[in-house]
Amino acid sequence: MSASNTSPRKAWKVNASIVAKRTSNPIRAIVDHIKVKPNANKSMISLALGDPTLFGNFKIHESCTEAVSKQLHSYKSNGYPPSTGYLEARQTVAEKFTIPEAPLTAQDVIVTSGCSGAIDMCIGVLCNEGDNILLPRPGFSLYQTVADSKGVEVRYYDLLPEHNWEMDLKQLESLIDDRTATVVMNNPSNPCGSVFRKQHLLDFLAVCERNHLPVIADEIYCDLVFSGNEFFPLASLTKTVPVLSVGGLAKKYLVPGWRLGWIFIHDRNNIFDAEVRDGLNSLSQLILGPNSLIQASLKDILHNTDPAFHTETCAQLEANAKLSTDILSKIPGLKVIVPQGAMYVMIAINVQEFKDITNDIVFTEKLLGEESVMCLPGSVFQCPNFIRIVFTSPPNILEEAYNRMAEFCARHHV
Repeated sequence: MSASNTSPRKAWKVNASIVAKRTSNPIRAIVDHIKVKPNANKSMISLALGDPTLFGNFKIHESCTEAVSKQLHSYKSNGYPPSTGYLEARQTVAEKFTIPEAPLTAQDVIVTSGCSGAIDMCIGVLCNEGDNILLPRPGFSLYQTVADSKGVEVRYYDLLPEHNWEMDLKQLESLIDDRTATVVMNNPSNPCGSVFRKQHLLDFLAVCERNHLPVIADEIYCDLVFSGNEFFPLASLTKTVPVLSVGGLAKKYLVPGWRLGWIFIHDRNNIFDAEVRDGLNSLSQLILGPNSLIQASLKDILHNTDPAFHTETCAQLEANAKLSTDILSKIPGLKVIVPQGAMYVMIAINVQEFKDITNDIVFTEKLLGEESVMCLPGSVFQCPNFIRIVFTSPPNILEEAYNRMAEFCARHHV
């Protein structure tokens, strides 16, 4: 019999875990402290959330809804799926995305609870507590949230606005040491709306090759690119660097709430075989896999959706990007970095041109309070004195928001 506890607790004391305490969302950490209320005399316009469904102008194709309805009424997909996803779902995804330069089989695919779930698993399988991870700056705040929660040191490499947000590869390489576990590369980019050139991706891969550094490639916005740009899957450009590529239905199919993502294991030289594949399988068992109904619908969604749906989505996004650039670039004190894809535009604030705006947080607070327009300060993406705008709203709402921003900037301009 084990020894009894000689020091019984005298009172209730229940603490949160270390993991919980070091988990925070950089967006919430700043936005939740904005105490300014919207102007009650003006309707609220939010350009802050990267959710294309908010205004109803971006809708999933009807065939996708029918695919889910068919599975719902079949009563065959209401149970627990395998934690890595139904075999048919993984085969379907592999068939959809395999290309000669980066072949995929069902064994190379793990279906996840959204792309954010895929990111969490990839960081979790490659990084130990005390390791460091290289993240883009500016970059999607969830990367830091996941790394911090796992006790992984974050090191930021810079994206250069003067070069359409390309990576500062020299600075990136200077951050690497023997505890650098992986680097996250996001293309097309949130929050930048940039799309990397093929040669730039090859130069990035050369850095990874020299330093034997595996890559987590966040490609959730794949194919959402505008005229004159082209998306290249990172794994299609290398035969040597192991890549975990993440994506999902959320953006291209306009269903972020369906929570269906995936991981592609690109590993030509079996570098991941020893432990990483088994590790991803183990991590998938934490939540026992993503939604069974959407998994069962994947074959129809991925293979039977009219390609015109994606073409029209891109055309609508590109038109909104042009409208945004045309109007915002004429506002004194602001500088637009023209987006090349995705659904975001980053705008630099020249604080020297304003009499009472000292930084991006003050800008967003005052804009909200005076004009009831909400955007995100660049500081939540580690990029001060920028703001990020989501341009998925209908054109008339975007025009109204931008006209209010123009009036706001005129009032505060020197």
